[in-house]
Amino acid sequence: MNRLNEILSEIGVSKVKLAKYLGVSRQMVYNYLEMDSVSDWPLEKKMKLFNLLNIKSQDEIDSIEVDSDFIKHANNLINDSTYFSTLQEKGRISFNDLNNNDQKLLNDIISLLKEKIDDDEINGRNMLRYLYYFLEVSDNNDTINYLLAYVAKTTGFINANEYVFNEDEQFAFESILYSAMVMYQSKSASRNKLIEVHKKFEDEIKEKHEEILSRTQELVSAQEQALKELGYSEITQENSTEVYEKMAEIQSRNI
Repeated sequence: MNRLNEILSEIGVSKVKLAKYLGVSRQMVYNYLEMDSVSDWPLEKKMKLFNLLNIKSQDEIDSIEVDSDFIKHANNLINDSTYFSTLQEKGRISFNDLNNNDQKLLNDIISLLKEKIDDDEINGRNMLRYLYYFLEVSDNNDTINYLLAYVAKTTGFINANEYVFNEDEQFAFESILYSAMVMYQSKSASRNKLIEVHKKFEDEIKEKHEEILSRTQELVSAQEQALKELGYSEITQENSTEVYEKMAEIQSRNI
């Protein structure tokens, strides 16, 4: 069973993906993989596993060679179009406007995120919360995309010389970040120096929070003034356009 787990890891088949392929729960997959032998699995599930591994018996597992053809075969089965997200099946979200490859990618992402929460509820939820913020600002911050590419490169998923964003800026970002990571891993920076740098980081974050608060207060003030000038007590669906136009006018007075 150790070799089976190694193979699944090498070809990138998570417990969630395997559960969907076999048509069982993730916990059941854990139970299967803790058994002494694949021969103890239910016949239907055992045969589906053999089909995934492109073998005819358990005895062949130890001799499996994980090459490009094997990975392609396994992933073609795992990513079959019948294994779409339960979110879509339950009508909570529609992937119909996406092509098959994008649907599979989104499905894999959602499944992996759910697995993170299931494995460690508190840390998983916090990781997803930070990821949400990460995605929220990705359209307005190129360095977010460069950071994603850097992580994909350092973990071996893509080539170091792949540049799908601004090549010059991405190259500079990766070089600088690599130098910083080398320093971090070597523990060569002094504690006093780190305290000094982190204080600048804290001050910058505080300044951004103050800017957001100030902007929020400005909007609240403009809204109150617009309602007052228009003679309304609140924003409604009927007067919202008129109120927002008046708010823009009020704000332009202060420019």
